[in-house]
Amino acid sequence: MHLDHFALWTTDIERLKTFYATYFDATAGDKYLNPTRGFESYFLSFAGGARLEIMTQPSVAGERPSQGAPAPGYAHLAIAVGSVEQVDALTETLRAAGHVIAGEPRWTGDGYYESVVLDPDGNVIELTV
Repeated sequence: MHLDHFALWTTDIERLKTFYATYFDATAGDKYLNPTRGFESYFLSFAGGARLEIMTQPSVAGERPSQGAPAPGYAHLAIAVGSVEQVDALTETLRAAGHVIAGEPRWTGDGYYESVVLDPDGNVIELTV
């Protein structure tokens, strides 16, 4: 068994596709359209074989709930970028491009080197080694 893909709803599918392609070298497949439902999606593939599906339709809410207390469900997406230096460099690249850095690069108590950034929709991404 293996995890096939992870999916995120978005109000701006092209913006999110561009973000993951630009900063994480994701390759987008063809856009799927279901005109009856107004549903659109892309599967984004990463070098290690993982895939992310980004989806939209007219009923997707425009506001993300507060980033306060944890709620059941999605917590974060962790993307291994290869080295401590690459975590640091990508964090600075994202900062310079105006993206929110929610956690500076650091060693965690469970042995990960990570930083935490938010994608354009406010989804939490851990950059790890």
